[in-house]
Amino acid sequence: MKLGEVIARWPLVRQLREGDPLGLGRAAQSQRSRALRPRIDEADHVVQSICPYCAVGCGQLVYVKNGEVSHIEGDPASPISRGRLCPKGQASRSYVQSPLREYTVKYRRPYGTGWEELPLDEAMEMIADRIVETRAASWDEEQNRTLAIGNLGGATLDNEENYLIKKLCFALGIVQVENQARI
Repeated sequence: MKLGEVIARWPLVRQLREGDPLGLGRAAQSQRSRALRPRIDEADHVVQSICPYCAVGCGQLVYVKNGEVSHIEGDPASPISRGRLCPKGQASRSYVQSPLREYTVKYRRPYGTGWEELPLDEAMEMIADRIVETRAASWDEEQNRTLAIGNLGGATLDNEENYLIKKLCFALGIVQVENQARI
């Protein structure tokens, strides 16, 4: 590279030549910074979501590229968080892409020392059988309820999901229904 080309790339020379004496415009940018593009520019589409970490329910914009989450940021349209996310919410992409994420049902038998993998259908049948057995064994005819089963909901469920869970529990006679958001 010739000396004249090197001098022409100096910020002070660019400021004077480009009419940017305060160095607030393009003169302050290097060639590398001019070529930078936001990672969200490459996304195929954007999905609105809610942060899964706590009971606040901050809005998220999830950027997807080739079917994979490429970036997550706060949703400025959210009336709750107005585009802000805490560090845990910002890092929630790892929920989806962590190499430690489990994709199978893990079950440890009573008095067992290790975990075994179960098919989802088998695990759901086990849960349903245990609910039916426990309800039958502990049913209070006088009160039409069971106190042997309780439900603790998660804070990241929306109102509709919590409503349906509560209706299911009450239909089963389960009266000990609570939500983690209130604890």
